[in-house]
Amino acid sequence: MPSLLLPRRLCRTLSPMLLAALLPLAGCQSTPEVVPEPPPPVMVPQLPKIGLALGGGAARGFAHVGVIKMLESQGIKPDLVVGTSAGSVVGALYAAGHGGFELQEMTFDMDRAAFADWQFFGRGLIRGEALGKFINEHVGNRPIEQLPMRFGAVATKLRTGEGVLFQRGDVGLAVRASSAIPGVFVSPVIGGEEYVDGGTVSPVPASYARQMGAEVVIAVDISQPVADAPSDSTLRTVLKTFDIMGNALKGNELKLADVVISPNVKGIASADFESKQRAILEGERAALAAIPKIREIIALKTRLVPAVAPPPSLPPVPATPITRPPLTAPAH
Repeated sequence: MPSLLLPRRLCRTLSPMLLAALLPLAGCQSTPEVVPEPPPPVMVPQLPKIGLALGGGAARGFAHVGVIKMLESQGIKPDLVVGTSAGSVVGALYAAGHGGFELQEMTFDMDRAAFADWQFFGRGLIRGEALGKFINEHVGNRPIEQLPMRFGAVATKLRTGEGVLFQRGDVGLAVRASSAIPGVFVSPVIGGEEYVDGGTVSPVPASYARQMGAEVVIAVDISQPVADAPSDSTLRTVLKTFDIMGNALKGNELKLADVVISPNVKGIASADFESKQRAILEGERAALAAIPKIREIIALKTRLVPAVAPPPSLPPVPATPITRPPLTAPAH
């Protein structure tokens, strides 16, 4: 029977060859390289967009100034403001960069004499051109789209009765359209269409603040219950009629607001410009009472988002000296 044992010399020859063949197989069974997981992204809070909706109310609109003063003192800065009628007047000035205290100083120039460019024949008692001029002068004659804060003015297209939100163009003209109380102000014509006071469709423009992208809407309602008092002039009669209509319409708008600030302007008539300081004070008081609710809503709608990494900085470019040819006298 032949021996199964290989000669010792042959074993010594085959051993290196087998080892060389087995080494790659051993490498295939090695432990795979562990790739570290990337660190979690850094999360930062993102505040919701805050919209301030300022309602109409003629002389009671001075209460908006007090509301803005209080919001500023509490560090609450709206991202956009939209106004109807008197709200568009204050809103335009605020969007132009005038803070609450500046607005309060301006109120000394805001009276009936400043805006009442009377006419005795036509479709309104007041032309409204003085109001438009006052607004444009105080916003630096900039168009709406160039104001530091997003701004919208609500007016009503007279031909169709539909509400229109002005977000571009002449600020003074947009405010005139938003404030053109029928029978009191002449209806301005914009793009071939006549416009009247936005309060006929949206006394407190909360829905338009939503339309502009607000996630938190702070609405300021400066209406008041209709007073049982005689209307001793045509102007007061028209303004009182407007109050009645506004009270009937505002309910649907206020449902769309997260917070409603209602200054106590009881007893301040629409034409009572002498009570401006009281209106400002009532605006401050009502806004202060609403601050906890506003902070709560903002906190609920604040979300965490990944932080945006800053762009990589480029290496500094070494300065290159500029050589100039020697100056020579000009040729004769």
